[in-house]
Amino acid sequence: MNGSFQRAICPHIHFRPAFTYSPARSSPYCKPAMTQSSGTSPSENVDSQLDNLINRIHALSGDKAGNEPAGAEKPRPSGNAPGPGQPTASSAASNPAPGTTPANTPQPNAATAGRPPAGAPPQRPANPAAPGTAPPNRAQGQNAPSQNRPAPARPRPAQPAGYQPNRDEPWRPAEPESMQAGHINETLVESIIFRFILNTGEVEGRRIADQVQLPFRLIEPILERLKMDQSVAYKSATATNDYVYVLTESGRAIARNHLHDSTYHGSCPVRLPDYIESVKLQTIEGQYPKREDLQRAFSDLLINPKMLHRLGPAVASGRGMFLFGFPGNGKTSIAERVTGAFGKYIWIPRAVDIDGDILRVFDPMNHEAVMPESSGGLLSSGSFDKRWVRIKRPTIVAGGELTMEMLEVLNNTTSNISEAPLQMKSNCGTLVIDDFGRQKMSVDQLLNRWIIPLEKRYDFLNMASGKKIQVPFDQLVIFSTNLEPKDLVDDAFLRRIPYKIEVENPPEADFRKLFEIMCKVTKIPYNAEAVDYLVKTHYLPVDRPFRNCQPRDLLLQVRNYCLYNNLEVELKKEYFDFACDNYFSVM
Repeated sequence: MNGSFQRAICPHIHFRPAFTYSPARSSPYCKPAMTQSSGTSPSENVDSQLDNLINRIHALSGDKAGNEPAGAEKPRPSGNAPGPGQPTASSAASNPAPGTTPANTPQPNAATAGRPPAGAPPQRPANPAAPGTAPPNRAQGQNAPSQNRPAPARPRPAQPAGYQPNRDEPWRPAEPESMQAGHINETLVESIIFRFILNTGEVEGRRIADQVQLPFRLIEPILERLKMDQSVAYKSATATNDYVYVLTESGRAIARNHLHDSTYHGSCPVRLPDYIESVKLQTIEGQYPKREDLQRAFSDLLINPKMLHRLGPAVASGRGMFLFGFPGNGKTSIAERVTGAFGKYIWIPRAVDIDGDILRVFDPMNHEAVMPESSGGLLSSGSFDKRWVRIKRPTIVAGGELTMEMLEVLNNTTSNISEAPLQMKSNCGTLVIDDFGRQKMSVDQLLNRWIIPLEKRYDFLNMASGKKIQVPFDQLVIFSTNLEPKDLVDDAFLRRIPYKIEVENPPEADFRKLFEIMCKVTKIPYNAEAVDYLVKTHYLPVDRPFRNCQPRDLLLQVRNYCLYNNLEVELKKEYFDFACDNYFSVM
C-alpha cells in the first residue's frame, strides 16, 4: 500500500511495512503491533490495517459494537480468510490469549485450536457443568477460575464526588448515571411528565428535569421519544439549546388518563427497598454518643450532672425511654434536645414509589431541609441525587392531639397521594410523645399499636390500594408524662421501654442559678438580694417545691408589670410579691 493511500485513509496514523510486537506500545486505543509474515499477501495486510483503523475510530468515538470491547477485531469476509479454529498470523501475534506467549514463540497445535478471534473477550461455555464437557485445562494456558477462590465482596454504594462519610453525615445518595443504575421506573417518570406539562401548559425541557429532580441527560431521551410519538410538540427553542414543550391532542388524552390514577407531578419517587437501605445506613443505633456529645446537646440547658449521668446510656442505646416527673421540670425540653447528641444530618426521599402508589415522606412542617451547597445553573456538578433531601435529624413532638389516624398512612382520595405516618417521618431521629396519657385515644390503643414495633424495630403499614408494606421503625421514642408510668401501662409494655428516668425538682443552688441565666435571656439586671428575698419569703416558709420553669415565668411577670406601669425593668422585692400573688394564687 503506497504512502499516498495511507495518508488518504487517516493522516494521523503512519503505517510501516513491518512491525514487531512491543508490550510497551499497547494502549487502550491502539491494538498491539503486528508482525507481518513473509507468506502474507498484500491484500491481507491491507485488510488487517483497515480493521485496526476502524476499531480505533470506534474506540475514540466511544462506540462499542454489540457487546465487544472497543478495539476488538470483527471478522471480514475474504477469500483468504482462515478456517474455523485457525487464527491468522497477525491476529495471533497481536492478541495472545491469557497465559500464552506471542505468536513468534512456537506453540503446540492443541493450544491454538478453538481460540476465539483476536481481540475478542474469552468465550465461556454456555453450560460449563453439562455432562461430557471437560473442565478447562490449566496446562493449555486457559485461565480457569480457582475453585477455592473466595466470592467477591459486596460492592459499596457509589459515593458522590467530594464527599466522605462522617458522623454528621454518614451517607449521601449519588446522582444516578442511568435509569437502570438509579432503579428509576421510566413509565412512572413519563406519567409525571405528562401531568406536569398538562398542569403548566408549556414548559422547557430543563424545567421538566428540575421538576422530577433528575439529570437532564436522563430526561432528554424520554422527551425525544414523546416527540417522535407525537405526544408532545416543540413550541419554540431557547437560548440554552433547549425547547419549550407542549402537549398535542393525543398527549392531552394520555395526560388525562394519568390524572385518573394520581395527580402527583412532583419529584420522581425512589423505590421502597432504596429507602429501607438508606435507613440502615443512617440508623441512630450505631451512633453511640458519648458524654461530650450529650453535654454539647444540652449546652443551653442547666441540667444536673446526676440527671445527665442517667440520660447518657439511655440516649446511647437508641431505644425507647420514659421521662416522668412533676410538670415544669423540663421533660419536654430534654426530649427535644436529645437528637442533638447524634449526627447532624440525614437524607430522606421526597416520595417513595410502592408499586405505583406514591407515599410522601418529606414534610416541611416536621423536617428542616439543609441542602449541600451547589453551583447551580447549567454547569452544576450535581454530585448528589436530588430526589433526596438532606435534613437535620428529625425531632417530632406529638402531644394531646395525637390520634390513631396519625400513626397510619393517610391517603387523599382526591389526589390519590398518600402521606407517611409520624413514626416513619421520624426515622433516624427522635419521636416524642408528650403528655402521654392525655391523648384523644386511650393508652391501650397506642400501646397495642406499637408494642411489636418497639421490640422488632419494624412496622407494617396498609396502603390505600390494600397492599401491606414493612418499613423500618428506627427512632428513639420518648414518652414524657406527669403521671407514674406504672399507673399508665402494664409490665409487658414497660419491659419494651428499657429506661425509666425521673426528672426531679432542682436543688436550691440550681434554682438560684436559673435566675442568673434567665435574667440574661429576658434582659433584666440580676439582683441577688431580690432573689434571696423571693426564696426565703415565698418558698422556704411554705415548703413550696422548686420547679425549673418558675424562674422564667416569674421574671416575665416582673417585666410585664414594669412595662405596663412605665417603670424601669428591674428586680425588686415588691415586684416579686406581685408576681407570686398572681402565679401561685391557685397553686
